[in-house]
Amino acid sequence: MDLARRLHADARRVDERRVLVLAGDPATGRERATAALDATDIPAADVRHVGRSESLPYERVPPEHTGQLLGTTRQAVVLNCHDECRPNAIGRAVGAVDGGGLLVLVTPPLEEWPDRRDDFDATLAVPPFEREQVIGVVDGPPRLPDPEPSLPDCHAFPAEAYGACRTGDQVEAVRALERLRDPDGPAAVVVEADRGRGKSSAAGLAAASLALDGRDVLVTAPAYRSAAEVFARAVALLSEVDGLAGRDDATEPRLVETETGTIRFERPRDATDQAGTADCVVVDEAAALPVGLLERFLDAGAVAFATTVHGYEGAGKGFAVRFRERLEGSDHAVTDVRLDDPIRYASGDPVEVWAFRTLCLDARPPVDPLVAGATPETVTYRRLSSSDMLADEHLLGEVFGLLVLAHYRTEPDDLARLLDAPNVTARALVHEGHVVSVALLAREGDLPADLRARMYEGERVTGNMLPDVLTSQLRDEAAGETVGYRVMRIATHHAVRSRGLGSRLLGEIRAEFEDGVDWLGVGYGATPRLVEFWAANGFRTVHVATSRNETSGEHSAIMLDPLSPAGQRLHDRHAAWFCERAPATLTDPLSELDPDVVRATLRATDATPDLDLSDFEWRVAAGIPSGAAIFDTAPRPVHRLAFRHLVAPAVPSALSADEERLLVLKALQARPWDEVTAALDFQARAECMRALGRAVETLVELYADSVPDRGWFE
Repeated sequence: MDLARRLHADARRVDERRVLVLAGDPATGRERATAALDATDIPAADVRHVGRSESLPYERVPPEHTGQLLGTTRQAVVLNCHDECRPNAIGRAVGAVDGGGLLVLVTPPLEEWPDRRDDFDATLAVPPFEREQVIGVVDGPPRLPDPEPSLPDCHAFPAEAYGACRTGDQVEAVRALERLRDPDGPAAVVVEADRGRGKSSAAGLAAASLALDGRDVLVTAPAYRSAAEVFARAVALLSEVDGLAGRDDATEPRLVETETGTIRFERPRDATDQAGTADCVVVDEAAALPVGLLERFLDAGAVAFATTVHGYEGAGKGFAVRFRERLEGSDHAVTDVRLDDPIRYASGDPVEVWAFRTLCLDARPPVDPLVAGATPETVTYRRLSSSDMLADEHLLGEVFGLLVLAHYRTEPDDLARLLDAPNVTARALVHEGHVVSVALLAREGDLPADLRARMYEGERVTGNMLPDVLTSQLRDEAAGETVGYRVMRIATHHAVRSRGLGSRLLGEIRAEFEDGVDWLGVGYGATPRLVEFWAANGFRTVHVATSRNETSGEHSAIMLDPLSPAGQRLHDRHAAWFCERAPATLTDPLSELDPDVVRATLRATDATPDLDLSDFEWRVAAGIPSGAAIFDTAPRPVHRLAFRHLVAPAVPSALSADEERLLVLKALQARPWDEVTAALDFQARAECMRALGRAVETLVELYADSVPDRGWFE
């Protein structure tokens, strides 16, 4: 395998990476991959095999578990594309190959490959579609030596921290992170970089330096593996300066101690609760976390956000756009630093360039001036087919760039879904030839009886999120009979938000599909603003998840917009069922749900709950405002009145927002008086109780008219 030797030698000479493609039948491809790597001096222990076959003599990583490669590097990665060609696996395999290394692709014959449908295509063909319906897509420069990094003239961190830096960019990043050491006021440092630039290493060097100064450094990331390099570099520096006092694990430490300081890892949800007490917070792969969660880290007086710009852990550009406004509006003095120079391979590495273009990692929406004049009146509605986007790379880049900016979980697999999945379609608003708003829609439902029965018994059916939840969790075996479109993603260009473009797009989608499907639907992490947006566009609440999303910390809401009589019946029975169970869930699994989310989701429910109060309960409610009756003795009547008013108010403006929050916190969620008093800024518990009495008095006056015999009230 002289070619493999020459490729490897060439890659090492210029500190770049090379790709070797071995096309043919699977057995021959595997044999040639082994022979090719045997011909190099790469040890087998420094090779990873991504694939399903056990026949290669290297440690194997299944394609669906390539997240294990994140944060690791190897001299070679063999990617077997016979069983499946998964975009996420390609991206992660590329990222795991070190400078001077080889990416070996074992593929079907190139002339046959475009017509093959593999196991990944099967994941795109969700019921009732078949694998055969997946569309399929057909389609070393000279460099100057890098300057050696140098020690800054003035520095507060140990010289060893700067000596460990591999590039001048890394030195600048560590120097910027010194601002978290003794800030005059709240301070934030934002570190942005493409993969392989050393941002996590810089964060680890800074964390170690801060811990040596006696600081408590709280580190968080979407998963521990994303922050593993932070701890590895911190431990290495502390060991070098003889400052390591202890750690809880030798290989994957989550607690590292110096004589006077600590570095500790917590999951994002737990870390937000501790942000205000830590001396410094480091959020690695911040782009992979939702903005609402990131905002809570601003409770910290000193915080660093490290994020990947074009990567698989998140979309840093989207982070910059989505979070920047919130960050700039905070009290924190913000310092920005960007790392451009690669550490693990040379600048201009051709494999990185190939991966960026192949996976659309460099996709960008239109620049602001091109869309600045867009309004609902100036845009046109456009149906985007795969052939349209494949024929126009600029259009594809604008569409995918908008999706990356708008959603923290957009990843390369989504590009394949956009182009290939038979149940996924895209719609857009275009202003003067440029995409300003885009929606991804997934066709769901229309499932055969046997599949609906299996779903009812708990079998997961890929690509049918709403029928799945309504059938398995909410016990509606007929939910999968109907057919609808779920809005998977909707994104509007950041320069023209709050102009009604998202609403215009949803209106056009509704008009297009109202005669062809039973419903439009959506499932998302509920925030007050998002619930209000969907409600304003005709979507109505049918479910709020009782558990939080592990990453976002938010409860998911499911909303439907019925378009046909069958869709209306589906909506009506689930809205009624939601009203039956919500009072109980609010006092237990949803007792800590944000009261403004409760208010918004209940107000967006299209149903009228029964009051169902006895004469005695009406007398209790009527006596609470004067103090003759005590709320805590019999809370049910107030609970029922509050729920009815928040779902179907007789007079929507009868209570203020704070009065509604009071009813949610105390009457619906049964939180302790002292907690409610503090949450709503009352001076004393007695003042809070009197405010509840006034709200109850308003409710009794509003709804007593619905009772035929009011002798108890007179």
